[in-house]
Amino acid sequence: MASENLIDIKDLNFSYDTRAILKGINMTMQRGKVIAIMGGSGSGKTTLLRLIGGTLQPSSGYVKFAGQVVHELNRDALFALRRKMGMLFQFGALFTDLSVFDNVAFQMREHTDLPESMIRDLVLMKLHAVGLRGAHRLMPNELSGGMARRVALARSIALDPMLIMYDEPFTGLDPISLSVIGNLIRRLTDALGMTSIVVTHDVQESLKIVDYVYFIADGVIAAEGTPQQVRASVAPFVHQFVHGEEDGPVPFHYPAKQYRSDLNLEDPVV
Repeated sequence: MASENLIDIKDLNFSYDTRAILKGINMTMQRGKVIAIMGGSGSGKTTLLRLIGGTLQPSSGYVKFAGQVVHELNRDALFALRRKMGMLFQFGALFTDLSVFDNVAFQMREHTDLPESMIRDLVLMKLHAVGLRGAHRLMPNELSGGMARRVALARSIALDPMLIMYDEPFTGLDPISLSVIGNLIRRLTDALGMTSIVVTHDVQESLKIVDYVYFIADGVIAAEGTPQQVRASVAPFVHQFVHGEEDGPVPFHYPAKQYRSDLNLEDPVV
């Protein structure tokens, strides 16, 4: 069912040594939806993706993916679960010594027993979906940044995953490429019926394509809602983030002593 939750996150806590990163996170993510996770740098967004993928284990709480608690799985079960996930890294992370075709074919050759004739057809199908079937013979160093991101997207859907996680997919793209990637995320999510999680700082582009937004600040969910609710929010943190304001709950100045003290102006000038 379209409304069924693919991911349930309950009371999730995670720390690096004694430094708490996530503090009691609760989220639900439905099948077939695009979910944005936003927040300042270092707020724990990418850490959350790693917990969903099982590369990190929570201090307490859990991530449940397709009914399975991720951190409770043994190695083989976790690897099997990861085959239902795709990942688009910030700058594509293509294999530089493989052609576009071989980059997309890599997972099919690694994880399936499909004949090369079928792999060829599937690779061209995935590349066609992102508009780059004609570029299948090119090498990564012959691609623009936007093209490389699209090839990486084709590779991430190679095994028809249930989930794709995007870590800052819009970073470094020109306005045309940014719009193309955003529209592809929306169209592929709808066409394949998968769930997409987009970790991003690009508020305006994301609000055009997502179904729901979570804001993380200081390790907790500071706000959440639909794009319409987010745009209309008067919550100080959300308003500052959406409108890119310099000062607010996230201050411009790092905590410091009084400026006069640092300038040795505590005593009256004689």
